[in-house]
Amino acid sequence: MSQEFRDMITEHQPEFNQPSYYITTPIYYVNAAPHLGTAYCTLLCDVQARYRRSMGYNVRFLTGMDEHGEKVAQAAQEHGYSPQEWCDAQAPLFKDLWKTLNISYDDFIRTTEPRQYKAVQTLWNRMRESGYLYKGTYDGWYCLPCETYFTPTQLSHAAQEHQRADEHLCPDCQRPLKRVEEESYFFKLSAFQDRLLELYAKHPDFVQPTFRMNEVRSFVEGGLQDLSVSRTSFDWGIPVPFDTKHVTYVWFDALLNYMTSVFYGEDDPIRKNQFAFRWPAQCHVVGKDIIRFHCIIWPAMLMAINEALPEHVFAHGFLTVRNSETGNAEKMSKSRGNAIAPQEVIDLLGIDGYRYYFMCDVIHGEDSAISFDRMKQVYNADLANSWGNLVSRTLSMCAKYFDGQTPAIFDGWHDEHNVLRDIVDDGLFADYSAAMEQMRYADAKEAVMKLIHAANHYIEDMAPWTLAKTAATNDKDAQQLARVMLNLLESIRIAAHLLAPIMPHTSHEVLCRMGLEPEAEILNSCLSIDLILEKLCAWGGLSAPCAVVCDAPLFPRIDTKN
Repeated sequence: MSQEFRDMITEHQPEFNQPSYYITTPIYYVNAAPHLGTAYCTLLCDVQARYRRSMGYNVRFLTGMDEHGEKVAQAAQEHGYSPQEWCDAQAPLFKDLWKTLNISYDDFIRTTEPRQYKAVQTLWNRMRESGYLYKGTYDGWYCLPCETYFTPTQLSHAAQEHQRADEHLCPDCQRPLKRVEEESYFFKLSAFQDRLLELYAKHPDFVQPTFRMNEVRSFVEGGLQDLSVSRTSFDWGIPVPFDTKHVTYVWFDALLNYMTSVFYGEDDPIRKNQFAFRWPAQCHVVGKDIIRFHCIIWPAMLMAINEALPEHVFAHGFLTVRNSETGNAEKMSKSRGNAIAPQEVIDLLGIDGYRYYFMCDVIHGEDSAISFDRMKQVYNADLANSWGNLVSRTLSMCAKYFDGQTPAIFDGWHDEHNVLRDIVDDGLFADYSAAMEQMRYADAKEAVMKLIHAANHYIEDMAPWTLAKTAATNDKDAQQLARVMLNLLESIRIAAHLLAPIMPHTSHEVLCRMGLEPEAEILNSCLSIDLILEKLCAWGGLSAPCAVVCDAPLFPRIDTKN
């Protein structure tokens, strides 16, 4: 982009002055209502998006729905809807859950929208120009639930691995496969084997965590087959522009949504420059079951049309349920009677309790077993007894000892050292941010909880209630009482900012109860590059005196007997 044009854009869109951070969820199937795993993936992205905003990035956070394909058409028919009516009925289910969970997405894309239609047709034309497209006949096996084609070799290897005689079960979901024979356009995926292996060698963090990269590399080293990318046996999809009896294979359509959202294929100069600003995405977050599409097919497609590749693909594991009788982790399913709906957890933990549990008690790259007993344990220990208790005790003492206010800051307080400041100064933010950027949210939480636990111990060690007895007649004790409370308030202020990506409502509430409404509103805004989280969390930023509010407990304890 020319400097003159950039200046014009920047004048009307000052966000161009900030570095872009573009993060995406997969677009979700609309064959059923959103479930716990869907919400889990979306929360992973939301926490990262909120963190990056607080670090001064111009964030774009994309989620949405995958509405084309045979599976969607089948689900619509089973429920007595047309495909479009079915998709329209499903959209509110996703949007309502995201609103409930306080998901801060910037765009919700649906693949039935005109913008996706235009982008996919642009893709087809560019693919034909690239020379990596040809017409042939597909004769093989297809998994409708997974929307995946399988070669005989893949099925044979899978059958041997699972020690079964029947080779016609899906290697991923174990359901029966469908035999498909139809005319199709093929993408020359096989031509990209060496280029993909070179990508993995040069960018070993392209797929995260590392063991997922090893899985992807091993698959590619085993050889790639050309991919069928159109269908003629049904019509619920985007037509191929130069051969309209064909509709686009659902994944060839769905993967492009990440670029559609940032104006791929648009001719308008403003939007073309928006695309240049936003693409490539910094991170696609996906479930481990779809990493082949995102880490093999998607980069090969982009290579074919000479577009930049996303920087990272983060593959999370599955949520499983801990059987209370056997102690074993089991896959959630309605047939087993162990499926958990998001609302059940919300009813138990509240919104921020829900967010905290799934973001801070689950190892995101691996499968993780969850249980209601563990949820209660984590909630009571971390939120009710530690974080909530610290806030309640501190603000109650301020209200009692300083006439409903925080104590005034006295000369020299900013320069004093104490055990709480030492934790903050000794790499707290560095540890926190390093963990956050790698989506190790549990480790980031532990860094903050170190400060929270220390603050709770500090209350016991300093016994402000004892100092309060003599503060009225002893200036030294009065100043020491103010010092103790200021140190506690500053620790709470910093912890609230650091926990805000995970529990935004609670952090906002804590800062408001401390009389820090301007800082609370920062959590709801897109920060400028000059007001980043690291500066907010430096020791000594407390504003006082401010009126405090002593309200209901942030996290009432949960009865573990029920």
